[in-house]
Amino acid sequence: MTAAKMETGSDAGPLSEGRTDAGRAEVSPAAQQDRRRAGRIDVEHFDFWYGKSQALFDINLRIAPRAVTAFIGPSGCGKSTFLRSINRMNELIPGARRSGVIRLDEENIYEKGMDVVTLRQRVGMVFQRWNPFPKSIYDNVAYGPRINAAPRRQELDALVESALRRAALWDEVKDRLRDSALALSGGQQQRLCIARALANDPEVLLLDEPASALDPVATQKVEELVYELKRDLTIVIVTHNLQQAARISDRTAFFYLGRLVEMEDTQRLFTSPREERTEAYITGRFG
Repeated sequence: MTAAKMETGSDAGPLSEGRTDAGRAEVSPAAQQDRRRAGRIDVEHFDFWYGKSQALFDINLRIAPRAVTAFIGPSGCGKSTFLRSINRMNELIPGARRSGVIRLDEENIYEKGMDVVTLRQRVGMVFQRWNPFPKSIYDNVAYGPRINAAPRRQELDALVESALRRAALWDEVKDRLRDSALALSGGQQQRLCIARALANDPEVLLLDEPASALDPVATQKVEELVYELKRDLTIVIVTHNLQQAARISDRTAFFYLGRLVEMEDTQRLFTSPREERTEAYITGRFG
């Protein structure tokens, strides 16, 4: 993450390189690009089908940059389907189709000509079940940068270390980077997968129930990591754990039967939801 990117949040003014005669800041092209790539997601009238079966209905929402947004709702309600739509992973499913718009920093990700590989670098994803490659710890993290940028060895070493540090894993693995990633514990493998996504320097990180198969100690580490990463990234997490959503998210969206029922600041949604269905779910009357 560049210094400029870290310093230009959603409410921050542009980094300036001087002043015009009128006193307005002159913004460098790099700073302008960082402002455009803050990680804001806007969704308008998004529908999705698996073949003839419609899974999502008229989804409209805005996901704030550099914050944690949680998707909650019962199984089969469309949370993961929508999450995967944000980086077009659903296109890998035969017969899948969609309508509507998803914009990442004002760019329609479904626009003709959008480079899907570049999109998935910008919008990283970590799945429910950790899936490290059958390679070394080092090679797992270096995989994306080697393909996308082909950095020199010294640069790659620094990038791998940075990603592992950001994933709170460096101190645990720095002396065994050439060991197989499959020898790590489940919690370590999940954080390795997060480091692998971070190595591509994304703006957005999608987490699909990342702690559902972890023990309480490993879950706490993942939650602490999410809290730290939101300073630099937009994070969207699908979770069935309502306590987890309440602990780590800034905003929460409740999905039911393929529809977005309600989206609010997390504290408000959990204490005074507007919709009766939301209250029924968070109080355990169904789900």
